Amino acid sequence: MLPALTGRWQAAQDGHLYEQARASDRAAHVSSFTHFFRLLQQGLILGAGAMLAVDGSLTPGGMIAGSILASRMMLPIEQLIASWRQWIDAHEAWKRIDHALSLPEPGFSGVKLPAPKGEIFLENVYAGPPGSTTPTLKNITLRIPAGASVAVVGASAAGKSSLLRVLAGVWKPLNGLVRIDGADMQHWPRADLGPHIGYLPQDVELFDGTVAENICRHGELNSEAILAAAAAAGVDDIIRRLAQGYGTPVGSGGTFLSGGQRQRIGLARALYGTPALVFLDEPNANLDEAGELALDGALKLAHERGQTIVLVSHRPNAIRNCDLILMLQDGQVALFGPRDLVLQSLANASAKTLPQQPPAVENGHAPQ
Repeated sequence: MLPALTGRWQAAQDGHLYEQARASDRAAHVSSFTHFFRLLQQGLILGAGAMLAVDGSLTPGGMIAGSILASRMMLPIEQLIASWRQWIDAHEAWKRIDHALSLPEPGFSGVKLPAPKGEIFLENVYAGPPGSTTPTLKNITLRIPAGASVAVVGASAAGKSSLLRVLAGVWKPLNGLVRIDGADMQHWPRADLGPHIGYLPQDVELFDGTVAENICRHGELNSEAILAAAAAAGVDDIIRRLAQGYGTPVGSGGTFLSGGQRQRIGLARALYGTPALVFLDEPNANLDEAGELALDGALKLAHERGQTIVLVSHRPNAIRNCDLILMLQDGQVALFGPRDLVLQSLANASAKTLPQQPPAVENGHAPQ
């Protein structure tokens, strides 16, 4: 890809240099014109002053003073043209600051809500990427009881990751409400609700720091809670084998670790502090067999603790212990209910779409 990307970059760079040259030429023309105009005006004033001095209407000192005043009068205009770019940048910066300060602050009642138990209720939720007007989730209405384990399935681009981003508060719904224990999620200050949510995105992002700092979300190092989260995620033995154990730097974005290590440390971060709500987006995408077993154990432990789990996965091993299955299709709820009933409905629908097979033939005769 290198030659193609180099050519693409070179084409963009050539266009940038061409536009920059045009802008420089125009700026030089305007600057030269103003400079010429100032010198021309200064010469005309000196000529007019000389004529008045010859006629005796003006002293030579007055002629010199008039010339200096005229040149000083035009100098600010010339400097303004030369620094026009700085004026534009300052104006744009002022507009951005004014827009940021004019945004309404979220209104909170001042009453601190109790720790959530984990019940989730979505009311006619439409949601999409920030800045987009086209929703990827359309009219989602469902209720997830506290302590339930839900598997979200569906084809690619069905809205599974979008649903988890809305539940975790990463995306704000375009319309509708997301309620936690009956309270609108927007009524919770982020600092109050954040510790009660564990979120593992599809693309695991770790921040520059040590393994321990990433597990505890770069807060105060609580050794007991860090070890408990690592044990729950089944990654404690892997971390202990690293060069510096829990003090091993992960690098920017976790570049010093493999994909599987990043995912399992991200799972430990999601389970840190035993949050009431756990949202996992494809948590087994980069896991081997040992990682799959560790994930299975972590899900069972979280279910036993009464944590509400919403899991996106396509692998049967990850959803076999879930209580409910939610199937999304085109950003809408296609099926939602107890696991066995949904699986049975999917099996029946699949059987109806299978083509009828002709009867087998044995020894030239169809079986009776």
